[in-house]
This record gives sequence, C-alpha cells and structure tokens, in this order.
Amino acid sequence: MRVAVVIPARFASSRLPGKPLLRDTGKYLIQHVYEQAAAAKASSLVVVATDDERIRKAVEGFGGNVVMTRADHPSGTDRVAEVAAGLGSHVVVNVQGDEPQLDPAAIDLLVDLLSADPGSDMATLATPLPDEESYRSPNVVKVVCDDRGRALYFSRSPIPMARDGEPDLAARPARFLQHLGVYAYRRAFLLKLAALPPHPLEEAEKLEQLRVLGAGGTIQVGRVAHAHRGVDTPADYAAFVRAYGEGRSRRAA
Repeated sequence: MRVAVVIPARFASSRLPGKPLLRDTGKYLIQHVYEQAAAAKASSLVVVATDDERIRKAVEGFGGNVVMTRADHPSGTDRVAEVAAGLGSHVVVNVQGDEPQLDPAAIDLLVDLLSADPGSDMATLATPLPDEESYRSPNVVKVVCDDRGRALYFSRSPIPMARDGEPDLAARPARFLQHLGVYAYRRAFLLKLAALPPHPLEEAEKLEQLRVLGAGGTIQVGRVAHAHRGVDTPADYAAFVRAYGEGRSRRAA
C-alpha cells in the first residue's frame, strides 16, 4: 500500500503560540516530527499541511514537503483530508505536529493493523493506563475495545467503569486503556468522514474519533507499551529539549 503521512500544523496555540517553529534544539519542532515520520518503514510520502506562510517557509527551508490548506478547517482531520484529496495514497496517517518523540514504529504498526483487518476503516493506538489519576482525569482519553480489537467507545470519563471497586490497572491483558491520538485512515473513508457534519457524541466529548463511531465506522486499536509525550505547554517543550540534548550527548559518547 502507498502510505502518506500528513502532519497538520497551525501557528496559533492557546498554551504555546508558534509551537511548530520553536527551535531551541537547533531544529524546528515541526522538523523533529517530520523526521520521525520519515523514518517509518511504511512511509511513502511525508507532507506538512498548514495555512501559515511562516510554517511553509520553515518546512521548505529544511527540505520538507508542505501543502498550503484553507484556514477555516474545524479540526486537524479536516485539514488532513484536504491534502489527502490530492494524493494517490491508499492509506493516510495523521500525525500531530507536536509529537516530536513519536516512535516511527508506531506508524508502521498502524499500517499493519489496516493490512491485517480489511474490514476496518481506520486504525489508532492505545496503551495501558499508568495510574488511577489518569483513569479518572478528563484530560486523558480512554478507549474500550471488543474482542477483535476494534474500538467500542472513546471517552474522557473513566471507562470501563469499575463499579464494584477500584480499577485493576495491573490486569493483563489490559482492559483499561489510554488512547493515543495518531490515526491511519483508508483514503476513501477519510474523504467521506470529512464530508460528514460533527456528530452529537463528538461535540459532547470534544473527540473527533466519535464522528467515526457515530457514523457506524470501524476503528482497529493497536497497543503499544508506552505513550509518546507530546508538546502542549512551555514545560513540555523544555522537557523535550532536555531529553533531546541528553540523547545527543549519549550518542556522542
């Protein structure tokens, strides 16, 4: 399958304005994400989707592919779909522009999931919830799956609800899962999805993937051992810069 990785990138951010162009490491943040995506074995093409000229110039400056999109998209998925409409790829992977530590193998896993389950419209990832605080936090998205590994529901609420006591987070195989926001779509399904209005469940939970389930779509969920840490705040970025510097020091030694 021909696989395109599309990275939606906006300049505006309420908690960290200009996030894609931060470069305390010597590279733009968006460049780190781009290079991780390009390192995936499954990637046939990597492209940044943006409506900002500053981001376009930065991506072209480091030799990356970039497509200018409309500025009025309500979500990153819709921005990715605009780019996908002009591509000949069979599968489109949506990687967030603030995931500089995403493991390239995660992209390969997503593509493998779609290959192994021809009946699934898209694929995403999850990891065992690390603690009860995460289980109860509305800022951590949870997912429950059926026996085939397909998503039944995503929620900010604690699901499945441990009615008769505390959740057994140590149980294996894990039943309490944290959703990770990276997606692979079959291109034809992505274009249909972008044409649908937001679903009431999506609007209630503020979770785009519920548009898929609300419309009767199927999502295969792969499991990874750990969550990849994104960059949402100045503290997150500072932590990434430290980790990147430590990694370079170890490689140099």
